[in-house]
Amino acid sequence: MTIEKDIPEIIKSLTMAAKAGDVGAARLLLERTIAPIKAVEQSAPISLPNGNLADQGRAVLAAAGAGHLAPGQAAQLLAGLGALAKLIESDELAVRVAALEKRNEDAAKSR
Repeated sequence: MTIEKDIPEIIKSLTMAAKAGDVGAARLLLERTIAPIKAVEQSAPISLPNGNLADQGRAVLAAAGAGHLAPGQAAQLLAGLGALAKLIESDELAVRVAALEKRNEDAAKSR
């Protein structure tokens, strides 16, 4: 016994029940036929000052405090600035290590 042949009749019965006020039938139909609505934040342009990351972070917090940015947007921007800070730190460390290695090589050659 398969249910495929009965599906149109089942849907019709559920639809009639939902129209008659059956909340369970309405919920079942809506959950199965309409995708859930997801909240989407609108983008909000923000001008960050040139300069250091701390100044840029302060600008983000000021924009959030003034209501120009949603808290979630401010958090994402601050997280992005934090990730950028780590990238800059890694780049600077790589340059410093390379300079130390070069200095050690030069010192070893001059001995």
